[in-house]
Amino acid sequence: MKKQNNRNWLALLGIGAGAWAFWKYKKMPQEKKDELKSKLSDAGTKLKDTVADIGAEVSDGYEQTKNKLKTEIKK
Repeated sequence: MKKQNNRNWLALLGIGAGAWAFWKYKKMPQEKKDELKSKLSDAGTKLKDTVADIGAEVSDGYEQTKNKLKTEIKK
């Protein structure tokens, strides 16, 4: 019962924080909104690039391991 009660409080806190953030955003001047959107866009681009780099590294590592296994099996 206590876990469910904690989840309820966390859900209420999350909803409250979201409503507060929405209210603050609506009250922001347009310049600040544009600045925030720019920051979020830059962060999204950086995240996308980082994920692509990590994916390429994992793919390369997988291919190298696969090739090593093939050569070892042939021996």
